[in-house]
Amino acid sequence: MEQLRRSLVIAKKNIRIYYSKGPVVIFGFITPFFLFLSFYIGRNAPAEALITGLLGITTFFTATSIGPAIVPWEAMAKTLERLISSPISIWAIFLGDAFSSFLFGFTFSLIPLTIGGFIGAEISNPLILVFAITLASFCFASFSILLSAYPPTNSPATIMMQSSMIKFTLIFISGIFIPIKELPPWGQSVSLISPLTYFVDLAKYSIQGSSHYPIALDFVALIAFTLIFFVIAVKLHERTIQKRL
Repeated sequence: MEQLRRSLVIAKKNIRIYYSKGPVVIFGFITPFFLFLSFYIGRNAPAEALITGLLGITTFFTATSIGPAIVPWEAMAKTLERLISSPISIWAIFLGDAFSSFLFGFTFSLIPLTIGGFIGAEISNPLILVFAITLASFCFASFSILLSAYPPTNSPATIMMQSSMIKFTLIFISGIFIPIKELPPWGQSVSLISPLTYFVDLAKYSIQGSSHYPIALDFVALIAFTLIFFVIAVKLHERTIQKRL
């Protein structure tokens, strides 16, 4: 319980320091917003489909925008050594990082829903959507911690560029721009390795009333991805963190 309280202190510190950082704002909100506009402007799509796509992009990019940069920034500022020498477990440090990324993603996910209300989009399953956003935000936050584990560099720019390449790849195989059922067989198989696939499927079910997979499978997959990402991230950071000092 004490370690959890210390994790919340880490999260509070991250919120105060990193939410206003330029790369976080650019990669977390501005980039996905213009990516969405470039694909959907001029398309005769219903409001529900537009909001589903915007929600998927926004939640994914915002929840993964802070985590990759925290450790390199801490190492570059020479505060990482002081942090790991304090009476807090390594896993608790990264749980705090995940909390701060989760809150960023969850908060900004409300923007597409607000826009949807203005353009007439209706949510058919609001409770499921809230659970989906909550779980997906923490899943993506755990993924963002993993993205910063390797290589053990102290350059935030290097990590941000690497993570952006991975995130853009996942965007295009996760059913946001091309529905899963319209992908070729190999594309449908590859889409299964993306946690974003399952969140988009839940968002489509909640907003449009239909899904490609059973929603129970979507929830189980997001929970499994969350645990896998966080455990692997902590293990990798335990191995590489000394190389950053």
